[in-house]
Amino acid sequence: MKSRFGFSVIWAAGALATLLAFPATTQAQDYPSHSITVIVPFPAGGPSDVIARIVTDQMARTLGQSMVIENVGGAGGVIGSGRVATAPADGYTLLAGSMGSHVAAPVLTPNIRYNPLDFTPIGPTAHSPPIIVARKDFPAKDLHDFVADLKEQGNGFKEAHGGIGSSSHMACLLFNAATGIKPTLVAYRGSNPAMNDMIGGHVDFFCEQSVSVIEQIKSGTVKAYAVAAAERLASLPELPTATEMGVSYVMSIWAGIFGPKGLPAPVVTKLADALDKALDDPGVRMKINALGGSIPGKAERNPAAFDAYVKSEIERWEPILKATAEPPK
Repeated sequence: MKSRFGFSVIWAAGALATLLAFPATTQAQDYPSHSITVIVPFPAGGPSDVIARIVTDQMARTLGQSMVIENVGGAGGVIGSGRVATAPADGYTLLAGSMGSHVAAPVLTPNIRYNPLDFTPIGPTAHSPPIIVARKDFPAKDLHDFVADLKEQGNGFKEAHGGIGSSSHMACLLFNAATGIKPTLVAYRGSNPAMNDMIGGHVDFFCEQSVSVIEQIKSGTVKAYAVAAAERLASLPELPTATEMGVSYVMSIWAGIFGPKGLPAPVVTKLADALDKALDDPGVRMKINALGGSIPGKAERNPAAFDAYVKSEIERWEPILKATAEPPK
């Protein structure tokens, strides 16, 4: 079909589509041309924050642009995650997501405003097990006595977590289900505020990722009872596993980098490559391992594999979380 101007309408439509796509293609090729904001959906000092800062500092060197961490805490990671879900899909706003924001929050947080699959997976950053820690003057000498005390006094003890739907909330629920204890749960706006209150003696115990409690354990400001790992941590060899102490409690909490849905493939490739190189860096490995964390295997570190892993985690944990969560009040 030809218009009265003598050229094909179909050709004109195709040419227009090409012109419209050209700026986006050029933008992706030039990416990144300025700094990248990485939203950590929890306050500074928590496990998500610690891992994100270690990894993105190295990624920035590969990308040639700074990666600026912005802490947007609240609602167990939902507020910060929601901001990234609605951000422009240009690669300049990313999410330092976690098992909490993508697995626990959608199940445990009422009226959540994003779908955990409404993101573009870039890759995983680390795995770390929870450690059962208590205020330093807690009387129990080991995990056996600890569980016995909690069973005897029930909700007389206060258990902290970093907010409904956070990874630490998830860890607390699973520990309580494994031991049959029913403490009073106290929610905070992130793991760091919860830890500070436990150090101050305002709450009794906490199931928190190794990456944010090892330094407190070594300094003696908190008392550690067991790690929820298959093996003892090299950085805390004297700390027994929960399994050694007769409690069936093994858990690995993961973290990763995500972008908004619809991130251009060239941008995803550049970010995934930078993340892969960061995780191969000896300095990054040393820092994460020293905190009791582990680096994901090479086969896990591509967007497709990470996408499949996140979907499998959602499917695996949803019924468990629904079964262990407190009934609505």
